[in-house]
Formats: sequence, C-alpha cells, structure tokens
Amino acid sequence: MKTSIATVSISGDLREKLEAISAAGFDGVEIFENDFLTFDASPREIGRMVRDAGLEITLFQPFRDFEGMPEPHRSRTFDRAERKFDVMQELGTELMLVCSNVSTIALGGIDRAADDFRELGERAAKRSIRVGYEALAWGRHINDHRDAWEIVRRADHPNIGLILDSFHTLARRIDVESIRAIPGDRIFIVQLADAPMIDMDLLYLSRHFRNMPGEGDLPVVDFMRAVAATGYKGPLSLEIFNDQFRGGSAKLISVDGRRSLVDLADRVARSEGGVSFDAPQIPPRSSVRGVEFIEFATSAEDADELAAFLHIMGFKTYGRHKSKAVTLLRQGGINILLNTERTGFAYSSFVVHGTSAYAVCLKVDDARDAVERAKALGAEPFEQSVSPGELTIPAIRGVGGGLVYFVDEKSELGSLWGIDFEPVEETDAGMAAGLFRVDHVGQTMKADELPSWLLFYLSIFDLRKTPMIDIVDPSGLVRSQVVESADGALRITMNGADNRRTLAGHFIAENFGSSIQHLAFATADIFATAEALKANGFSPLKIPRNYYDDVEARFGLNPVMADRLREANILYDRDEQGEYLQLYSPSFREGFFFEIVERRGGYRGYGAPNAPFRIAAQKRHLRPEGMPGA
Repeated sequence: MKTSIATVSISGDLREKLEAISAAGFDGVEIFENDFLTFDASPREIGRMVRDAGLEITLFQPFRDFEGMPEPHRSRTFDRAERKFDVMQELGTELMLVCSNVSTIALGGIDRAADDFRELGERAAKRSIRVGYEALAWGRHINDHRDAWEIVRRADHPNIGLILDSFHTLARRIDVESIRAIPGDRIFIVQLADAPMIDMDLLYLSRHFRNMPGEGDLPVVDFMRAVAATGYKGPLSLEIFNDQFRGGSAKLISVDGRRSLVDLADRVARSEGGVSFDAPQIPPRSSVRGVEFIEFATSAEDADELAAFLHIMGFKTYGRHKSKAVTLLRQGGINILLNTERTGFAYSSFVVHGTSAYAVCLKVDDARDAVERAKALGAEPFEQSVSPGELTIPAIRGVGGGLVYFVDEKSELGSLWGIDFEPVEETDAGMAAGLFRVDHVGQTMKADELPSWLLFYLSIFDLRKTPMIDIVDPSGLVRSQVVESADGALRITMNGADNRRTLAGHFIAENFGSSIQHLAFATADIFATAEALKANGFSPLKIPRNYYDDVEARFGLNPVMADRLREANILYDRDEQGEYLQLYSPSFREGFFFEIVERRGGYRGYGAPNAPFRIAAQKRHLRPEGMPGA
C-alpha cells in the first residue's frame, strides 16, 4: 500500500513539509501548486529535494477551470496546460489533477467536456503525462463523481482517468456503491478526507474543516470499501484543508495522517474480505476489558497527602513494589499506584508536571498485539529497565507524553500483583465506600490536540466515539469528546481547552501540559457511598441550593429524593434510558479531582448538563493565579 499526502495539509514551507512527511513514513506527496509557487527553488531543484527525502511526487495539483470553456478561453486553457506539463517534467512527476470547472462562463455538456479531455489526453501522452479529473462538490456543471466518470469514459483516452475524493462524494451524500462499477485501472488516484457533519456551505466546509479519516463523521470506510471493490491498487492520499492543522505541528499532523490511512486500510481489509490495497498485516484493534491500574507520579510528601485523601475515600494500602518506591492502594476492582521514585520516567514526569496521574494500564486480550498495532500506527513504544524476576509491562506513550500500559490474562502479566508487589497489612484506613471499578477516565488537553488523540484511541482500540459537545464553563467553552467500548469497560472523556480561564485550561497551564484531570469511580448505591465517605471524614464538593430547586422542578423529582440529593451534594441527570448520579471531591492541587457515579438503567452519558454547576463550584476552591501552592 502506497501512502501519500498533499502539501496543503500541513504547516511550514515546502522543505519543512517534506521533512515531516518523510519522517512520518509516507511514500509520496502531492505538490499543491501554491506551495510550489511560493518556494524559492526551480522545479528541478524541488523534484530533487522530494526524491532526497525518499518520496515520490504522486500528483501535481490543481489545474482549474479547464473543461467546457468557450473560445478564446478554451485555447488559453490548453496553453496553460502545456506550461504546467513543462513544470511537471522538470519536477519529475507524471500525474496532474484537473478539478471540475467552477467558472461562470463554463458551458455544460458531457460530450463537450469529453472532447476537451480527449484532446488534453493527446497532448499529455506526448509528454508521458497522465491527467486525472475530479468532480468538485461545488462544480458549476460537474459535481458528482458519476458524471466525472462518464466524461472520462467518453473521452476514452488511456492518459485520462478519474480522481476520487471522499470529501466530494460523501459531503454531497452520493451513493458510494456507484463507485464499484468503475474499473480500478481508470482511477488514477484516491484522495481522502473526513469532516464533521455540519450544515454548512460545502466550499467553506471543505476549505476549513476537513480532517483525517476517522476524526470526522463521514462514512469514509464505506467509501473505501467501494473503492477496494474496483481493484484499485494506486496510492491512498490525504488532501486536508483545515485551519487548525495548517497552524499546528507539521510532524504531529503527518504522523496522524499516516496513522489514519493505515487504520483505514486495515478496517477495509477486515470488512471487505481482505481486499484492501496490500494493507499492512497488523493485529486487530484491541478489545479493552477494563482499567487495571492508574499510576500517579508524585513526591513522598504529596504521596502521603494523596494516600490520606484516598483512605478517606475508602481505599486501603494493599502492597508495595519489591524494588521501587511504589505503593498500591485498592478498593473493589480499582488499583491506584503512587510512584515516588527519584529516577526513571515517573520522576521525570513529576519534575515537569508535579503530582499527576501520568499512566493508565488497560486490560486487553493480548498485550503484545496491542503494542504491535500501536507501533504500526505510529505510536511510540516505551520500556525501561526492571529488576531481575520482575515483569516488563508493554507500554506506549500516550496523551501529554504519559504512558499507556497493557496487561492480559494469557501471559504472566495477569499475575502482576503477585510477582511485583509484596502484600501490606494496613489497619488505619477508613471503611470501604462501595467503589468497585473505574467508570471513566477524564483527560484534558489543548483543543488542537483533540483530533489527534481521538484518532489515537479509535485506531488502536475497539472503541466508538460519541458526538462532540460543548461544555459550558463560566469563563468559556470547552469541547468534549468521548471514546468508549460498547460494553462500557473503557470510557475516556477528552476535554479540549484553549482558554486558560476555564477550569480545563487552568489545569493545562498549571500542570504544563495535557494529562488525566479526573477519575470517576462507580458505585452501586451512591447514597450508601456518601454515608460511608461522610463517616470517613470526606467533604464533598459543595453544590448551591439553587441547583437542586431547579433539578426538582425540571425532572419532577419526588421532594424526598430531591432532599437526599441536596443533603449529600449529589448531582442528578436523566435520559431516555436511565439515571445518573454524581458526587465530586474537592480539587487536589490545581484542578485534579475524583468523581463518584451511579448509573441506573441504561444511562450512557456523563452528566454533561451538570458540568456548568460542577465547574463553578470547583473554581471557587481554586487558589488565585499567582499565589503559591499549599
């Protein structure tokens, strides 16, 4: 499988773009004309620069407003094409994109357009050049790949073929099954892009909001299944117009791009009977069975404070690592590690971020396969030395440079606690509070990182995404996206923030980067949990009385139920499937917090309507900016 990306997709000058594209592992690059025109080097020098980067030029694009022009404009278009052919030969590429005409003076007619392309094909053949025709979704006369194919078919020239672009087909909701009838050898290149499902002018949506396959809402997999059925064997190329990407890290966006293509090809191969452009043979997406542990990087002083906080929440110390300064606290199926090592990765994380939940360990079917898939998708593996007789736990780098560990039941990794830890007898912890599993992990990141980490999770793990929503913070909006397994074994809420005045933005600024901001633990009876926590000395986050008056009226709650919620500072939400009850801790340090939840019935949400009230309450407990910490 050959992968390619258009230079317009990422930031930087042409040299910087090529370096990033090459480093990400792409095979080829589409040269967008503006990138070529604004770079101060000859076509021959640029062609050499591309090849020195280990790339080939898969496409030179775009050539605009060609077919159906009246004279004298028609003659002028052929003159322009000849000049582009000159440039292409110096660049060392043989395929040019012609997009459907948008000129107001263009004339319609399939046969007229076919005649123009037949003549262009004759001219291109003399230069050993091929021309691909693409239907723009906003083309004046041709805006459907079916019509573009009919023009190519009638032109009947071996140097004229079709270019398919997933955005133009899917944004117009054109039936992708129509692609299956097109001969694969008549498709010269396939361009790919996703996009959010927004009711917006298609030209504006295309120019500003495209994203990588898997990051948006378009059925790109269905599009590619149809392409695979044609027998197409050419490059899969990304053409992404996105304001955020063009202002972001070229390296990060390039890695995301190749990850999206490898994942897409793999999905098609598994759904289309193995027909998938010689897709890389990689393990399937990992099914996650739950969260095995959360690990905090911390200092000895902070660890004592955090352990005391967890004891009040009903956790007990169950073990200590045999060779490292790592303590295990447990309640139900929840394992929390406090790492106070003064060397190694955890210590480096503490030095940069302070006390933070820097690592999460996931239970999967096969830990080694999970890492192999992640590596094939561009994730960075992680390993550090262990003492003799201890386990090397497979891991990759995750959000904010943190770690994602993997364990399974099929190997010795399933005996982690017996192998690496010595049991501890503890008598001073409070009573258990009925917390039995990690309900979800809340990660906070910069808003421009959100698409990258969405793609990271969806490509490596067997997860689905929920619709993106806006969380209303009193100081601004935060974008929230959830990825979750079908059975709820893993749920990750991702909150993207730009404004540092929001609680999420404050957390990023104070912790010097993206990280886990909160952990939600599940209970089967939140009122019993609240009573146990109260007996342990737990002080919940205080919620204003006005909130409960509104909730009682809005949901028609029994006054007795409303009083119980109010007395325990428990928030409430309901949907068509069930109920959701939430209890929050005060913040630990600068914005980290714990949540306790009870899901009743089939409730699948996360209490988003309660977020403004919870955030307002939490912000009242933050120290003023510029004041020293505790």
